[in-house]
Amino acid sequence: MNLMREVNVGIVGLGNVGSGTLAILAENAGQIALKLGFRLRVAAVCSRSVDSKPIPESLGPIFKTTDWRELVAHPEVDIVAELVGGATVAREIIEGAIAHHKSVVTANKELMAVCGSEIWDRAIRAGINLAMEASVAGGIPIHAVLREGISGDRVVALYGILNGTSNYILTEMEKHGAALADVLAEAQRLGYAEADPSADIDGLDARSKLAILSALAFGEKITPADIFVEGIRRISPMDFQYAHQLGHTIRLLCAARQTPDGLILSVRPGLIPRSTILAGVLGAYNAVWVKGHYGQDTFYYGRGAGPAPTGVAVVSDLMRVAREIRSGSPERVSPFAHERLGEYRPVSVLVQKRAYYLRFRVDDRPGIIARLGGILAAKHISLEAVLQLPCDTKHDLPFVITVEPTSEKAIREAVEEMAHLDFLREPPLALPMEPPL
Repeated sequence: MNLMREVNVGIVGLGNVGSGTLAILAENAGQIALKLGFRLRVAAVCSRSVDSKPIPESLGPIFKTTDWRELVAHPEVDIVAELVGGATVAREIIEGAIAHHKSVVTANKELMAVCGSEIWDRAIRAGINLAMEASVAGGIPIHAVLREGISGDRVVALYGILNGTSNYILTEMEKHGAALADVLAEAQRLGYAEADPSADIDGLDARSKLAILSALAFGEKITPADIFVEGIRRISPMDFQYAHQLGHTIRLLCAARQTPDGLILSVRPGLIPRSTILAGVLGAYNAVWVKGHYGQDTFYYGRGAGPAPTGVAVVSDLMRVAREIRSGSPERVSPFAHERLGEYRPVSVLVQKRAYYLRFRVDDRPGIIARLGGILAAKHISLEAVLQLPCDTKHDLPFVITVEPTSEKAIREAVEEMAHLDFLREPPLALPMEPPL
């Protein structure tokens, strides 16, 4: 084995993921070299505060800079790892790397969801590679699965728990009966949630990840803004109590289903049976369930974030790209699993039919159930059950109505009409009840 034929890496961004990547490249250098047959050497790093960042001494002399332009232009750098995130400077870094004919590894889900296929086209024209395994579910090699592992199948549905922060919050609420605000504050203290948690708890982070996975799974160019998204802000401990009565739990679920009319995509909290495998995904873990036309069900589980799991994904991508640089493989597999992505025609979630969970908080008085039932009947929605757990107040009384499968459109119209009723303390909460996956 000739360890002198090394491939050189430049890392832009030394936050959690960048630091985790550096640590793995330093501590696991021997194993990486044995697997590759050559060294993967860190030649340059870039950070706004690069001088204050700890760099493992075992990596040897490294070019340090605060200007990413110097790194992407550095003659010794073969691969640029973009680990800064966001969609502005990160795009400039990647485009700068491509302009200098440097291959790119990125963990950037936001940028890849919005314009990843265009960046890939530019990379192809430049004759370099683009790899993005770490952009979704850091500890799960789900890109490799969809791109190559089950590429012979035809995916018909994909469900995922793709945001570890939201899943941590929901499972802690379920376990301890704590309010969302209290669990969120604890998640922020532990570093699971950002100071501004809106991207996580409002479903926007998960939406970007679903856009990427759907492009890989179905071969269509997905616009994240076309995906229906709803966050977890309205979920309360009482919802878990009622869900348990129904044999269900609540998760923020990313869903993509192929229908005769096209793809239906959504990110939203929903009830799933406690007997299903996704119900057992707890804490900050991620999971993806894929249904293939031929291979049927496969399931992938692991940590979705964190310096080490995401760093493993980045280093694995660096190794894959380094092999290509050394072997000069002309027939690369697109990071989007298809030679070209088709145009996605959004199918509205309004046409989807599900059973629904409707939770109310009311000032109790006679005739409430009859009034609500009348609105549902007018929309041709059939009641299935009414549940009311013991409550020591009549002025903020919670109860739940479940309904038989109906369209999202009919439920939304009913909820809109109900929201104006004077006995409601807040608008009804409507959550779909997913069938067993």
